Amino acid sequence: MAQSARNTVKSVERTFRIIGGLQELGGAGVTELSTHLDLPKSTVHNYLSTLEQEAYVVKADDQYRIGLRFLEHGAYARNQSQIFEIARPELDRLANETGELCNLLVEEHGKGTYLYRTRGENAVRVKEHVGNRVCLHSTALGKAILAHLSEERVDEIIDRHGLPETTDRTVTDRDELFETLADIRERGVAFDDEERLSGLRCVAAPVLSNDDRVLGAISVSGPSHRFENERFREELPKRVLETANVLELNVTYS
Repeated sequence: MAQSARNTVKSVERTFRIIGGLQELGGAGVTELSTHLDLPKSTVHNYLSTLEQEAYVVKADDQYRIGLRFLEHGAYARNQSQIFEIARPELDRLANETGELCNLLVEEHGKGTYLYRTRGENAVRVKEHVGNRVCLHSTALGKAILAHLSEERVDEIIDRHGLPETTDRTVTDRDELFETLADIRERGVAFDDEERLSGLRCVAAPVLSNDDRVLGAISVSGPSHRFENERFREELPKRVLETANVLELNVTYS
């Protein structure tokens, strides 16, 4: 895991604070953003003007928003992932077969990033989109990944990001989480029973390389009333495991 930089460049830190603030606010003017970040208006204006000049933000009617140039970097980064192109057609098939929302998540810097999402005809709409970063402990996808990291690495991730609660069902106790990860390794799949979003359940499986490194995880998500009983505990896990197995074979022999 990356360590904190010894000699941080303050201007870089501030640039990313401003970019992050714009995203959090969904776009903003100089005054609103300076208040949100507790920075002088002149400083915020100078940074935004520079970012606009470089095409990373767009200005319209005194409001600034994140520009599409970031998409160029995001698409490039996603295409560097070994698993993305291999997983996409198989997840599309799984979404069509189940009618639900299917996802691909990878771990980076101790958090999970959605690389791909695809929707079946009955799929629910949730706020997360490709590129969203989430804490690993609160999702089936993340737990499937954590279960195949070393105990030392999991401890590092918890020490860095904590175990924040997102619903009253989120696992927030370290010992309980480790027990859950042991169960996941034994049965091969992870479950999210409304632990990240109320009313949403999820079944996930890791995708492993031929030397047992975890490359990411795939899942099927849906509303609790459709994810019940045998479908939730047997049918969907079987489908997810079959898809993960196909991906592992494709990764090995591609």
